[in-house]
Amino acid sequence: MTNAVIVGAGAWGTALADLVARNGQRTLLWARETDVVADVNTNHANSRFLKGVALAPSLTATDDLATAVRDASTITFVAPSHVLRAVIRSAAHAVRDDAILIVATKGIERETFALMTDIVSEELPGRPVVALSGPSFAAEVAMRQPTAVVAASREEAAALRTQQLFSSPEFRVYTQRDVVGVELGGALKNVMAVATGVLDGLGLGFNPRAALITRGLAEMTRLGVALGAEPSTFAGLAGIGDLVLTCTGSLSRNRTVGVEIGQGRPIEEVLHARETIAEGVITTQSAHALALSRDVEMPIVRTMHRILFEAMPPRDAIAELMARALRAESD
Repeated sequence: MTNAVIVGAGAWGTALADLVARNGQRTLLWARETDVVADVNTNHANSRFLKGVALAPSLTATDDLATAVRDASTITFVAPSHVLRAVIRSAAHAVRDDAILIVATKGIERETFALMTDIVSEELPGRPVVALSGPSFAAEVAMRQPTAVVAASREEAAALRTQQLFSSPEFRVYTQRDVVGVELGGALKNVMAVATGVLDGLGLGFNPRAALITRGLAEMTRLGVALGAEPSTFAGLAGIGDLVLTCTGSLSRNRTVGVEIGQGRPIEEVLHARETIAEGVITTQSAHALALSRDVEMPIVRTMHRILFEAMPPRDAIAELMARALRAESD
């Protein structure tokens, strides 16, 4: 019987699968790509998405999702946000009624504004759902660098089970109840990371970066509170922790995309050249529309939408952002 299934074999999914396998759980990794399945099973590696990492010999992979989830007591979803719902639907009939569903995908669904845990709950009702988020580059987790994240659920037993599943001497998991705050922190920080990359691509310095991160956190908190999140969540690992990491770390895919855009490359060209997903680009559309629907002011998100989807030159957008009417810092 398979105890743990990880759905999605990108860098993050593979790192989590390796972590759980090394914790002694019988672990199965689902990948859409047949070459990834073969690489994991034959070479104990994922050279396509997590190059240079030796995976746990006990970790196995498959491209048959329905068979993979049939006997799983925990299922961790790490598929990209724009395909998560379709992936779940393809195997929903095979998921056990008592399975704990863990969501490590970060994003906001474009059409519905649903958070990733909402999608899982809608497609697989009646089962406990947990959001796993926090400052965690996949490569560093795979190399067993000290890392701390949050497992958030409205069902304490499910959060505790997730905590036990992933915790190791190098990977510390805290529990939380604010699912909305944890999810929004993980999704919106990617937008801010693309924005920070744009600043860096323009050749700007540390002052604008600090201003953007700080005011970006204010925007994230503002939207979160409007949707029922606790403000304190954004001062924790899933908020400021993940925001700082993704906006400043050289391993950040979203920041790297922003750098290239700031240097003048068209967004279509930047995305076409990358196999991995930069969730911040997708989330910019969702966050912008969600903020408008809730009448929440998010000037950085609005500016990024203009840069990414309305062909506004980045330098002009930054100047316009700085020219906004003066106001008090406190919202």
